[in-house]
Amino acid sequence: MSEASTRPKVVIVGGGFGGCAAAKGLKDAPVDVLVLDKTNHYVFQPLLYQVATAALAPTEITYPIRTILRKQKNATVWLAEVTGVDVNAKILSTAEGKTIPYDYLILACGARHSYFGRDDWEPLAPGLKTLGDALEMRQRFLMAFEEAEKCDDPALQQAWLTFVIVGGGPTGCELAGVLPEIAKKALRPDFRRVDLSKTRILLIENSPCILNAFPEDLAQHAQKDLQRLGVEVRNGVKVTDIRPDGVTLSSGEEIPARTVFWAAGNKAAPVGGSLGVPTDRAGRVVVERDLSIPGHPEVFVVGDMAQAALRDSSGEPVEGKLVPGVAQGAVQGGACAARNVIRRVNHHPTEPFKYQNLGDLAVLGRGAAIGNLPGLKLKGYPAWLFWLFVHVLKLVGYRNRLNVLLEWAYAYLTYQRGARLISNRKR
Repeated sequence: MSEASTRPKVVIVGGGFGGCAAAKGLKDAPVDVLVLDKTNHYVFQPLLYQVATAALAPTEITYPIRTILRKQKNATVWLAEVTGVDVNAKILSTAEGKTIPYDYLILACGARHSYFGRDDWEPLAPGLKTLGDALEMRQRFLMAFEEAEKCDDPALQQAWLTFVIVGGGPTGCELAGVLPEIAKKALRPDFRRVDLSKTRILLIENSPCILNAFPEDLAQHAQKDLQRLGVEVRNGVKVTDIRPDGVTLSSGEEIPARTVFWAAGNKAAPVGGSLGVPTDRAGRVVVERDLSIPGHPEVFVVGDMAQAALRDSSGEPVEGKLVPGVAQGAVQGGACAARNVIRRVNHHPTEPFKYQNLGDLAVLGRGAAIGNLPGLKLKGYPAWLFWLFVHVLKLVGYRNRLNVLLEWAYAYLTYQRGARLISNRKR
């Protein structure tokens, strides 16, 4: 970004779905764009669970942000962590102590997992939002089998072979569905002293049904698929305690387990709290109809950071409905924010954000998935094949698409996983 430029400066915080969509939307605009992210890579988050379960290598679902925007002459990328925003002075603060001015600001920092006031559970039950989370989860998953192999106490050995996943949303179901296949097919022939057929996968969901964002018939079909794959689904109960040696459920049941994964809730990135405007219980910024914040039309918030009302075809809010925190919501929000920046630069009225639901997909395991598309419901192999097609298509980079296709084909034919690396042993 040229220091001498007199063009409006648009700063985008976050290089994920929403941030990259916003930057691309400003490609031909008469503005200077600065993209800030605390990492140097874009992550295709829907496939993070495949890194966590050793199906894919980290490089196959990531792409350098600089490379994505390489051909966009008005865009600059900085590696920086934003810690706060002074909306009155129009200045960002970074963890490195730097201040960055802006004329327009688009916040797309995403979310982290929420433990509902029990942050002491985080070291015991990692969530899955970043590449670092996925690698930590992979480490714990693979180490559990290594510890079970060395264990002479049958009860402790079974605790190492028991995996508890808290949260029955798409992430929790994706993790739960793939773990039995890995344990009982991919890993079982490689271990001598432990019988991996005894591996238990428990999915704990507080609501009466898993995948409650889907129609009830699809959610029930998904639950049957998970049970067929070997997952124990516990509905209508919640976790009341997590310890190094197990979990306690609201039903009073004690489950000895040495590995717990968290997929139960989200909270927005904390930088939204520095804006001085209302936020909801999850820390999401309550935005105006054009995704700007109250009192500061030059600041926009998109994706998981925004509490945006779902609107009908006429632009009116649908009572009690919010834009879901999914990838397509972030992409559409980033694109809308970019258009509204251009409108403000040209002194035109902004447009309201109208989220278009392109459909929801959830994969549960080999040949098992559900899809709720506009005018169409999919189950089983058709949904699974459609899920494969969509996710390969949405990956960034031809090399990543080819690699992922080859890895999936190899895993399907052989049941093997190509990224079973334990690189930083902690136990």
